[in-house]
Amino acid sequence: MKKITLLLITVVTFSCAKNKKEEDKTTEVITENKEAIPVEPDGGIGGEAMSITEVHVKTIEDAHKKEEFLKHKAVQFDIDLTFGGKQRLDATITMLTNSSKIRIDKKDNSKLIFDGEKVLLTPSDASEKGARFDMFTWTYFFGLPYKLNDPGTKWELEEMRPLNEVDHQTARLTFDQGTGDAPDDWYVIYSDTKDNMLKAAAYIVTYGQDSSKKAEEDPHAIEYKEFKNVENIPFATKWEFYGWTNEKGMTDKLGEATISNITFIEEESSIFEIPEDVKEIKL
Repeated sequence: MKKITLLLITVVTFSCAKNKKEEDKTTEVITENKEAIPVEPDGGIGGEAMSITEVHVKTIEDAHKKEEFLKHKAVQFDIDLTFGGKQRLDATITMLTNSSKIRIDKKDNSKLIFDGEKVLLTPSDASEKGARFDMFTWTYFFGLPYKLNDPGTKWELEEMRPLNEVDHQTARLTFDQGTGDAPDDWYVIYSDTKDNMLKAAAYIVTYGQDSSKKAEEDPHAIEYKEFKNVENIPFATKWEFYGWTNEKGMTDKLGEATISNITFIEEESSIFEIPEDVKEIKL
């Protein structure tokens, strides 16, 4: 009887020690992974975990301090843009950080204002050539790191592609039909695998084209360079534009832009008020 009792005590003691060891091991694993973003291999279907593409987009947004950027009411910057050796735009751009209102003050004293619904040009006798393109294209390139998760965006991870002889992760951004006025546009986003910064984007512009097929024949790319921090938020102060093909990547250089005097504005005040002498630019 003593032998049986001793045997039972030994088994219970061993079992308790084993359970304690396994419990400690489990606790250790949970502790090590408590900061990780949950990812489901099936793309997050049916669960609360983020999909692989959602995690990819979030890492880019975090690298560009999206939350901090959107805490500001508006941002203003100067842009000096040349294409084909000719100045394309010399202006000061002011935009709400959510892009819902935009104002472009050109050096020729004309102004473009987007009030959230209409694009307006002042004075009314100013040339409207390229007005719609100027209003939305350059502000989109400036705000691209903060617009990756806009409603209607669709993502697909693609292969690693070289940029300046360094492999970058790429992902294709497309849009649901009915999103914006050019839902057939697409972007191939290049992000640095070390700092997760958005460093380039290939794209097509379908607005104003006879067909999206024509736009597909002439993709371009923008490369973001010379990043500087403004209130701890990184901004590219040099943009370079290139031709682009899926096989070769960047090809001939087409133009460049200098971005300067980046400033945050905390009060909207009268910046986007509509002057009297205006005409509407039909989209």
